[in-house]
Amino acid sequence: MHLPVVCFGEIMLRLSPPDGLRLVQANTFDAAYGGSEANVAVSLAQFGLPSRYITRVPNNELGKSALSAVSRYGVETARSVWGGERLGAYYIEFGAGRRGSKVLYDRQNSGMATLEPGQINWRDALAGAAWLHWSGITPALSESAAAATLEALQVASDMGLRISCDLNYRDKLWKYGKTPAQVMPALVEHAHVLLGDATAFDLFFGIEAPQTEDLLQRVAKRFPKLTHIAMTSRAGLSASHNTYKGMLFDGAQVFESRTYELPDMLDRIGGGDAFMAGLIFGLTQMPDHPHETVEFAVAAAALKHYVRGDFNLTTEHEVRALMGGNMGGKVSR
Repeated sequence: MHLPVVCFGEIMLRLSPPDGLRLVQANTFDAAYGGSEANVAVSLAQFGLPSRYITRVPNNELGKSALSAVSRYGVETARSVWGGERLGAYYIEFGAGRRGSKVLYDRQNSGMATLEPGQINWRDALAGAAWLHWSGITPALSESAAAATLEALQVASDMGLRISCDLNYRDKLWKYGKTPAQVMPALVEHAHVLLGDATAFDLFFGIEAPQTEDLLQRVAKRFPKLTHIAMTSRAGLSASHNTYKGMLFDGAQVFESRTYELPDMLDRIGGGDAFMAGLIFGLTQMPDHPHETVEFAVAAAALKHYVRGDFNLTTEHEVRALMGGNMGGKVSR
């Protein structure tokens, strides 16, 4: 497939204290841009797939800079729209050793938090595309953003696009009086590919099961359009040393990846988005190879932990090299 994958969500200014400082110690911040769906779009472009990013940002220097940060990596952003009082932001305090990382959001009245149905021409935004990706972050921002997400999904379904969703539960969001269980099921009804975990499946859908395969079977039964459900599993040995693996269910069988040791991590933000991009790549480029697909996705996520910033700036060749056993000890000359 070489038709564009469209990713829809909020891009934010990312601010982090330098040199491992805590937020209360910071006098300066390292600035970058990021956001779950933008991260997926950038990663797909690095893999050689056409990608398009749809968002709403204020028509000012920060909004323009944010879109430029995405488009510089080969993502089409021309169909994004202007609006809102401000660009959302988030602060990331990186953990060390036994001290975990911390994220603070500053998104109120941002372009995406105030997005309403009718402000994006979805027929135009999705024209010529094959796939729409969204996440549970956008419906968590506001009731109007949730309604705009439903509008996008209805148009994408009518146009025959494949649709993927990363549930992306964020406890610090969902503050407008609705719970994920009240909002998300009607949106996920449109999805063909779903990424989540046991916590999100319970909070969003009230689905629990002691065994992973049984859990995936129950989710698949609840949403008949789903063709694939993916999960990831992370163990935190310390703030800078994790293990990571992935699973993919195709309706008949669960395919499990190898487990990667991730010592001396540089930046774990965006790891799940890298997995999602790898999943989309695999499902579009090698649809008859689910095991290879989940191995590709988890290898892409593993590499992201060693790239600073939100974006996974790794190529298909680099991911396949890791899959083949190149654990980074050799110099590429």
